[in-house]
Amino acid sequence: MQPPDLAALRDRIEEVDRQIIKLIAERLKIVEGVIEAKLANASPFRDREREASLIGRLRAMAAEAGIDPHEIERMYRVVMDMSVAHQEQTVRDRKDVPLRVSYQGVEGSYSHLAAQRNYGGRPGGALLTGHETFREAADAVIAGAADLALLPIEDTTAGSINETYDLLARGPLHITGEVVSATEHCLLAQPGVALDELRVVLAHPRALAQCHEFFARRPHLTTRHELDPAGSARRVATAGDRTLGAIASSAAAKTHGLAIVAHGIQTSSGNATRFVEIARRPAPVAEGVSAKTSLVLSLADRPGALGEILMRFAARGLSLTKIESRPIPEAPFTYRFYIDVLGHAASAPFVAALDDVRPLTSELRVLGTYASAS
Repeated sequence: MQPPDLAALRDRIEEVDRQIIKLIAERLKIVEGVIEAKLANASPFRDREREASLIGRLRAMAAEAGIDPHEIERMYRVVMDMSVAHQEQTVRDRKDVPLRVSYQGVEGSYSHLAAQRNYGGRPGGALLTGHETFREAADAVIAGAADLALLPIEDTTAGSINETYDLLARGPLHITGEVVSATEHCLLAQPGVALDELRVVLAHPRALAQCHEFFARRPHLTTRHELDPAGSARRVATAGDRTLGAIASSAAAKTHGLAIVAHGIQTSSGNATRFVEIARRPAPVAEGVSAKTSLVLSLADRPGALGEILMRFAARGLSLTKIESRPIPEAPFTYRFYIDVLGHAASAPFVAALDDVRPLTSELRVLGTYASAS
């Protein structure tokens, strides 16, 4: 039997390698189109869920072909990292660099939807990146990985969102804008599941508070807290449990392949969430635009200090739209106050008001002046 021609075999391997290189180059060319579509639609830059799903499919294909799935996963993670690096380079090479926006949550979350509605279609595009926590989204701005973060700060039913207030107290971030977004909660489940089949519903505590009447009328449903609404939908999608549901957006249902069992289950039909943009530096407010200014202050140790502060703003003709107190962790049983005031911090009445109230405070900081959304 004639032994194999080693040189010919090596030539064949080299030809296969050449084809692999060409296909990787083609893949990266397609990636350039992907990043253009993401920028135009304000979609998240890196989709971890899709990457995990792709890895699962590749492992299955490898097993069918008799190849070690672990090695294929290792190889494709390198390919995906190449793709991400190529996307980043494509963005850097653009003449009109997109706005980089961080938010808390995954694709289909209410924060993602608000960012998509607000920044989608802007000249130069928007690059959205979701994070596990509010702090991580804010830290991306501080580190320079994002130009701004869009974080929820209050909603019309469940009230203030304390995590955002606490992040603002840390500094060195500034509020540069606000966005008010209507919220419609949906009850999601596995496809084909009816409402009476459900027993446990996963939801963020704020979402549950906003939907309390729906659950009060359905005692067979037990609720369980989850930190992220879209994350709740993901858990239902992967659990394969027909008794498990989640409160999330209709977009989350589409993203995770779930069915909408009930639309608009929030108690108030006018439920909305107010988001704030936060950045490393203040932003200018255009002339003629209705401005709002956010302050954080701590009271001086004297009786009636808060009442005097409020009266001095009123004396200058400045209207307060919100006041919120939060405990100061390093000083037990003392509080910071966050105040929203209609007006520009650089206007004469506002400057005079700040001079008036400064002796009544131990801390006074302007968090930002920005265009009012209401």
